[in-house]
Amino acid sequence: MLRIYTSDHSLYCAKLRILFRHKQIAFEEAPPPGGGGSAEYLSIVPSGNIPALVDGDLVLTDSEAIAEYLEEKYPERPMLPETQVGRALSRERSRFADTRLEPALRLTFPHVAPSSRDAGAINAAHAIITKRLVALAVMLDRSPLPRDHLWMGDCGTIVTLEWIALFEGPVIAALDWPEAVTTYRRQMLQHAAVADEMTAYRPEMLHYMREKGAL
Repeated sequence: MLRIYTSDHSLYCAKLRILFRHKQIAFEEAPPPGGGGSAEYLSIVPSGNIPALVDGDLVLTDSEAIAEYLEEKYPERPMLPETQVGRALSRERSRFADTRLEPALRLTFPHVAPSSRDAGAINAAHAIITKRLVALAVMLDRSPLPRDHLWMGDCGTIVTLEWIALFEGPVIAALDWPEAVTTYRRQMLQHAAVADEMTAYRPEMLHYMREKGAL
């Protein structure tokens, strides 16, 4: 059986579990042996990255690389479109989530705890998150990818959006959500794999917030 090493509140682990759920791939989940960055874990996963996939002799990291590998190995219930343009658009959405949207959210993580919050940094992060949401709205309006199918590019996008929504109020000021993004969130949460993962994952998100004193 496939094994993935994960951490409780990792966004990228949740993203990967959505793909496993949707493709109905059996897997076992475990924390990094000895903890992330430990010598024991590094002996298995030299990069120390989380999540990591172990499939026989293969050890693979990076959520996108793992997703692409699983898509090729388990082509049933495909998560990339049939057309070249469709596949490119799904991959673009993945890259946008990983390299633009999530990094904007990550700017707020050092300031989640009220005791260490820097108002200037939070305001700057709010501006960048707003900019990314507007860009995502334009991309969604232009994309022909049907929303009644869950694509690979949706997995990380929806998890990041749910973190942003959770931070709104307790960490950052209210956001002016573009209608296209609000509609997209609602549609993505209707997919069983997303809904099931968020049911299991949201308590970890809330636990993280409570640990930081943000709730």
